Amino acid sequence: MPARISPAVLKAIEDIIRARNSGASITDLLGPNPTPARRRTLQRRLKRLLEEGRVMAIGGGRSTRYLIAATSTPHIIIAEGAPYEQQQSLLVPLSKEGHAILLAVTQPIQRRKPVGYNRAFLDAYAPNRTFYLSTAERKRLLDAGRTDLPDQPAGTFAKQIIQRLLIDLSFNSSRLEGNTYSLLDTTRLLELGETAEGKAEKDTQMILNHKDAIDFLVSDAQEIGSNRQTILNLHALLSNNLLADPAASGALRWRPVAIGGTTYRPPETPQLISEVFDQLLTTAAAIEDPFEQALFTLAHIPYLQPFEDVNKRVSRLAANIPMIINNLRPLSFLDVPDSTYVSGMLGVYELNKVELLRDVFVWAYERSAQAYAAVRQSLGDPDPFRLKHRESIRLVVAHIISDALSKADALAYLRAWTIDNIGAGESDQMRFVETVEQELIGLHDGNFARFRVRPSEFRTWKAAWSIT
Repeated sequence: MPARISPAVLKAIEDIIRARNSGASITDLLGPNPTPARRRTLQRRLKRLLEEGRVMAIGGGRSTRYLIAATSTPHIIIAEGAPYEQQQSLLVPLSKEGHAILLAVTQPIQRRKPVGYNRAFLDAYAPNRTFYLSTAERKRLLDAGRTDLPDQPAGTFAKQIIQRLLIDLSFNSSRLEGNTYSLLDTTRLLELGETAEGKAEKDTQMILNHKDAIDFLVSDAQEIGSNRQTILNLHALLSNNLLADPAASGALRWRPVAIGGTTYRPPETPQLISEVFDQLLTTAAAIEDPFEQALFTLAHIPYLQPFEDVNKRVSRLAANIPMIINNLRPLSFLDVPDSTYVSGMLGVYELNKVELLRDVFVWAYERSAQAYAAVRQSLGDPDPFRLKHRESIRLVVAHIISDALSKADALAYLRAWTIDNIGAGESDQMRFVETVEQELIGLHDGNFARFRVRPSEFRTWKAAWSIT
């Protein structure tokens, strides 16, 4: 029977380690000249902390440093000189299974087995009987993501935080693709229409495409779902002006593709891609738990690679569909380490294992949910009038822009439309007119996409509006 170690002693060691951001060495814990007996005693105590998953060790021999581990991280030891991907994974608590996958996919590519698409991976998933997330994880995520709007129309919560969501999700999803825009650059582009100097045009286009795609999901929240129409349109918006062949935007691919940095080879037959794509969407749509559906989507769309490019971006936004529909806090991938996310996808590609991606998803969702709880609290309650008439406001503003109406023509149209369609009384009609006028006055290059008009239409309207 192992010797009993006082909980207070173990906590004291944890406290010393916790106080050092870069971790603590044996010397830090014992002092410069420890006796052999004291060193052996400390090593026994550290071993207990490692076994209980309370600390983790990095490095080896005299260079070993101990750090506080998240509660879900079991006895992880990362060897000295380990790949950057393994070091970065410490930011996300990993399960034992997730850590094993990380070690497998961060081996040199020459040591990893070449593999092709395995349809049995999808076939084996039975909606509401197969689960990538445990019951406890699903409950934990629901507790984190729940809002006070479950009975409101789909998309109500997302509409309340839309400006913050547009920036966060556009920035983080693009960042995971290697986009060089900073958060500040992204904010200025989306809010003020200012392009960052020295950035590649494709980076600017990627950010703007994300904004259009997110706005599409939120604006059409009551119509979207895990179906062909939604996912193809999502791809069209995200890939706009980024593909060599414009016809490939919003269309399933008909040519082979290769993915860098992996031994996985996606399917090549167009008929098979189309058939499996439909099966994938049917399976996703049948999953009742929103978090399980999100993780399934996050894994299987990139695994199939149904599009010529932009597959992971589609999966990240599509993973938000059940969140938007169910008025849950969204997933915007705040602070997700790019290397850990990529390793999670490699686990799916090469091993058909989702545990590492699951670890990333759970951590990312809880982090996003905490952020949006704070954002929503800072916003106060939404204007009930705007909420009630949001679709009418959008339609009227979109018509004024698309028809390039001057100020006088716009006001005449607005008043006539309001009399015909807002029948709740004169005070409501006046308020509707004032609300639309405020929207028109506040329009600029960074926010017109909310009304689903094309940039060319906005520029034409702005010119007509400015000279009258």
